[in-house]
Amino acid sequence: MGSAHGMHAHPAPGVSIDYFAAGSGRPVLLVHGITESRRAWDPLIAPLLGAGLRVIAVDLRGHGASSRVGPYDLATMAADLAAVLGEEGVDDALLIGHSLGGAVVSAYASGGPCRGVIAVDQSLELGAFREVLAPLEVMLRGSDAEFAAAIGAIFDPLTAPLASAERWRLDHLRAVDREVVLGVWEPLLGATDEQIDAAVAAMTAAISVPYLSLHGVDPGPGYDAWLRARVPSATIERWPGTGHYPHLIEPPRFVERVLAFDRSLG
Repeated sequence: MGSAHGMHAHPAPGVSIDYFAAGSGRPVLLVHGITESRRAWDPLIAPLLGAGLRVIAVDLRGHGASSRVGPYDLATMAADLAAVLGEEGVDDALLIGHSLGGAVVSAYASGGPCRGVIAVDQSLELGAFREVLAPLEVMLRGSDAEFAAAIGAIFDPLTAPLASAERWRLDHLRAVDREVVLGVWEPLLGATDEQIDAAVAAMTAAISVPYLSLHGVDPGPGYDAWLRARVPSATIERWPGTGHYPHLIEPPRFVERVLAFDRSLG
């Protein structure tokens, strides 16, 4: 199949999910992080296409050119991915998700067909992320200035390791919509530890495909055992010094790792 831009899937009435698809060969689905868009993957599109893959890059709902229609929970966004893959006639994609996208592709893999998952700098130990959010909840729900300060406290350190031009690029494609951001985080802020643990247990127990968890920020010494106990197919890698965006800090290395992981899938 050839190139296509501005394509759309419609998972529900009044909801349009915008995506890009190009190339031929084995399909890979790219899913961005919160407040970003599929354009975050731009530096990797040409190398992946050049490697002979079919590349599908999605704007999550509430992001990019996709509809700003809630809810914004993981299950709904995973269903949006299913709609895109259905539109493309693909049931064997390699799912690659960064940050929030890593959680979304994991949620999809717990119930939808795919050949493997690469989660980029996204821990599935979501209770730990809730501990980061909880002290900022009052600011996140406060005035516009307080909300902006909370977002800065969360995101500014994440982009710090990037080259200035790349940080500028991401900053200028980022769209921080409070309704969307809180919609994504509400299931964590509004749940007990027990509820979060139960939801994570249910999701991870249903993931059976090969799963690569690639981290620029160390998820901690206990994460390997924690994840493998829940996803036995998981491989965990750390790329020290690459921060929250290892795929953008070292694009050639990342593409090579994607290709090696894909080859391992048979």
